[in-house]
Amino acid sequence: MTTLDQIEDLKARMGDSIIGQKDVIERLLIGLLADGNLLIEGLPGLAKTRAVKAMANNLEADFGRIQFTPDLLPSDVTGTEVYHQTEDGAQFRFEPGPIFANIVLADEINRAPAKVQAALLEAMEERQVTVAGTTHKMPPLFIVMATQNPIEQDGTYPLPEAQMDRFMMHVRVDYPPVEDEVLVIQLVRNEERQKGQKTKSEKPAPIPQSVIFDARREIIDIHVSDAMERYMADIVYATRLPGALSEELERWIEVGASPRASLALDKCGRAQAWLSGRDYVDPADIRAVAHDVLRHRLALSFEAQGEGVTPDKVIETILSVVALP
Repeated sequence: MTTLDQIEDLKARMGDSIIGQKDVIERLLIGLLADGNLLIEGLPGLAKTRAVKAMANNLEADFGRIQFTPDLLPSDVTGTEVYHQTEDGAQFRFEPGPIFANIVLADEINRAPAKVQAALLEAMEERQVTVAGTTHKMPPLFIVMATQNPIEQDGTYPLPEAQMDRFMMHVRVDYPPVEDEVLVIQLVRNEERQKGQKTKSEKPAPIPQSVIFDARREIIDIHVSDAMERYMADIVYATRLPGALSEELERWIEVGASPRASLALDKCGRAQAWLSGRDYVDPADIRAVAHDVLRHRLALSFEAQGEGVTPDKVIETILSVVALP
């Protein structure tokens, strides 16, 4: 079985647990393969947490879950130095927090204030945590998948721009079609029936971490032409000088995307091409991931917000005016 076949197997297993969210599953896989952190946004009850758990349950990986609440402290996330009395005398030992796992679910991240959200910054960007002057490395396989409810709901704290920019993709989760919702009802009913049975069916062996690292090595070798590199740079540059392309874009965009957007387009584009079974990136791969890569990196003007213009509409306009390679 090839590496791609094993990743497709992981995708199929996740699909058995998540009905009607195929796009979300694909984005989770792209984030995992591109070694980037994901922000998943949607209304309560749309299987955001379930999707992340489905990935962790089918991988040979440690899973850590952090429920963000207004009274959470930074040390509850990173861990802290704890005083121990031993036969050799008193000493402080570092007790790692739940962030020290392979797949970390930061559930409802915008329910906690900024000081707690900031506790994730060093781990997300530099893959390490510094406590009491000592640096502790994260495991080789490490990814933060954060969920959040829409910020217009009560009791939420909007994520600061520095935090948002550290997420490779911002994935939106919408309501499933009515046909899929019927399947969801049937799925949950069958799960409840299986819990009550004495004999439980054996689960397939989890997919080893080595498969993820093998896939990442193959993705690094995906060919990206000079024209495609320029295409990605042109898309991001259009967010910074929108007036050169469109008067509407100039009115809509207040602040454009950082160079992290270009890097994310490259990584996600190569992962998308690899999942499609190709050894090269074409414009369709970039356009497929552009909305998820850019929607949280654009600051819209008051005029755009007053007109009801969404980041997705701005990105769609950018893709329509930037010349294809």
